[in-house]
Amino acid sequence: MKVYILSFDRPGYGESDPDPKRTPKSLALDIEELADQLGLGTKFYVIGYSMGGQAIWGVLKYIPHRLAGVALIAPVINYWWPGFPANLSSEGYYLQPPQDQWALRVAHHAPWLTYWWNTQKWFPASSVAARAPHIMSRQDMEIIPRMIGRRKDVPRVNARLQGEAESIHRDMMVGFGSWEFDPMEIENPFPNKEGSVHLWQGDEDRLVPVLLQRHIAQKLPWIEYHELPGAGHLLPYADGMSEAILKALIVDQKQS
Repeated sequence: MKVYILSFDRPGYGESDPDPKRTPKSLALDIEELADQLGLGTKFYVIGYSMGGQAIWGVLKYIPHRLAGVALIAPVINYWWPGFPANLSSEGYYLQPPQDQWALRVAHHAPWLTYWWNTQKWFPASSVAARAPHIMSRQDMEIIPRMIGRRKDVPRVNARLQGEAESIHRDMMVGFGSWEFDPMEIENPFPNKEGSVHLWQGDEDRLVPVLLQRHIAQKLPWIEYHELPGAGHLLPYADGMSEAILKALIVDQKQS
């Protein structure tokens, strides 16, 4: 079997035009338009990793009829989604370093200050945006040197080419802002089992609390949840993981 994988830059990343009005819905419609422009057919598979999860939740909500299958890989969680019990979201929130707690508060309650907060020098900004090593798990730290070695041989466009205001800071405002829907109320896009939705999560991920991911999987029993012991946020870069994710999404589904 041959698999054609298409990757695109979200608005504001690489050479993609910024979209100050970006939302999970607009991302979903961007994906649908891109698929139509490229003639990918009536149905296609989608995979979203980390902050890319906001686009995939939007796809599940707004264009489920276009989907052949879905994989969410360590998708970033919004602590203000109403489907989380208050005590559980608070527990997950306070697992984050204090500087990230503040950065998330700003992104949610005062999004217009997000760029300023993460560029000012008086208070610590987001450790995620700054790529601080303390947010990496043991497995992540083992993977990083291998990732760097692989990337030396691949020409890359700087993801933050257009600056951080419309890339990573816009991601924060969208991902942790007020959503127009609750992902935990999304209906099964494959009621006749003609496709599948997978969620992959490492239990040592320091960016995305596993306890909240488990709650999502419980609320949405149609999701096939894969929790990997010892894995961190860089789990798709671990040996054999990309193959396992594609196999579960495409090969196993076709054989079932």
